[in-house]
Amino acid sequence: MVCSTAFLSLGRNQLDALGCPDAPIATIPHPFGLRTREEIRFIAEQCAAEIARLAHSGKDQGERSPAGRHAQQRAQRIEVPDDIDAFNEIALERRWSDGLPLVPPILERVNAMLEATARAHDEVVANVAPGFGAATVESIAVNAVMAGCRSAYLPVLLAAVEAAADRRFNLQGVQATTNSAAPWIIVNGPLARTLGVNSGPNCLGQGNRANSTIGRALRLVLQNIGGALPGEMDRATHGQPGKHTFCCAENEAESPWEPLHVERGFDRDESTVTVVGAAGTLNLNSHAKDADDLVKVLADSIVYPTSNDYHFGGQPWLVISPEHADVLARAGLSKSDVKRALWERSKMAAGRFAAKDYLRARHTRGPDLGEIGPATPIPISPTANEIGLIVAGGPGTHSVYVPTFGQTRAVTRRIGA
Repeated sequence: MVCSTAFLSLGRNQLDALGCPDAPIATIPHPFGLRTREEIRFIAEQCAAEIARLAHSGKDQGERSPAGRHAQQRAQRIEVPDDIDAFNEIALERRWSDGLPLVPPILERVNAMLEATARAHDEVVANVAPGFGAATVESIAVNAVMAGCRSAYLPVLLAAVEAAADRRFNLQGVQATTNSAAPWIIVNGPLARTLGVNSGPNCLGQGNRANSTIGRALRLVLQNIGGALPGEMDRATHGQPGKHTFCCAENEAESPWEPLHVERGFDRDESTVTVVGAAGTLNLNSHAKDADDLVKVLADSIVYPTSNDYHFGGQPWLVISPEHADVLARAGLSKSDVKRALWERSKMAAGRFAAKDYLRARHTRGPDLGEIGPATPIPISPTANEIGLIVAGGPGTHSVYVPTFGQTRAVTRRIGA
């Protein structure tokens, strides 16, 4: 493994999680973003020599296991004091907690949670990056209990874990990056209504148990099974509040267009979960009543030169409010029309990048766009169709822009039994 000095703890913790804690690590000095090309060349030569030395040292590499230290298929039982405050102190000490009070996952609560699924309790749903811990149905249920989920939410959480572990989502990148990335869960279909997942006023905020606890449970799974502890394998520079919980439903009843899951190939009467590698939210407040005027200001608002979506050709998302959706639909615009207009009008001149980022963009976007000069228009995503768009929220002339980690793609899974 090769790590910069600032990320040595990430490398060591990931090697430990993968079952080879004694594997050698070649280090390079951090930071190196401001170094000259000659300095970088020298560092690379030194690193190559170190790799060769370590490769010939004959040091024990340990046994590799895809599940590492989390390989057990059934959850361990431990004795803790019969007191919620004492349990939460233990959870904080052992780093099981997200910092908020947890519900103790006693056997009765976990068994009650498991009654909501027909899947075998020891079935491995996914190996969760970056530690690649084995997320069994039972271990996911344990984290669902701690998050405060109702048992009926478990199938949603199981589907969300499966979606997040899909290679296209790039959970390794989302979990270990310095960016403020967090999984955003979007629930569609009849089950969203049955469970009361909020799609209306304050759908991205507090006050709804399903939204709050489903999003929180996924975070606990990513931390406790995936091993992404803050400061260790989770290397976010700042993080974001959505790392506590980020979950909503689409307001299908007030949308003039087909819902997200139908757009993505599922039947309308199916229920699905979609996970998005979100980098935050931005309020888009406009009283525009002309569709062209509204598209113009929405497109202008999502253009900024520090966006990963521009750096890598990402998959940005917009949460369109029912009022804004009505303005667009009254003008005869389909969802694909809106995407195309946003894509065309949000192209950014490459010269707006910082000098270092301009050079990076020539490497990351050049293969698709060809030769890039300062005046080259850079699209926010490779195609218009890769802009994500849902209708959600309550009354008000507000929509929301959700930029992404960039090197991630949304994944949708059907919610099973």
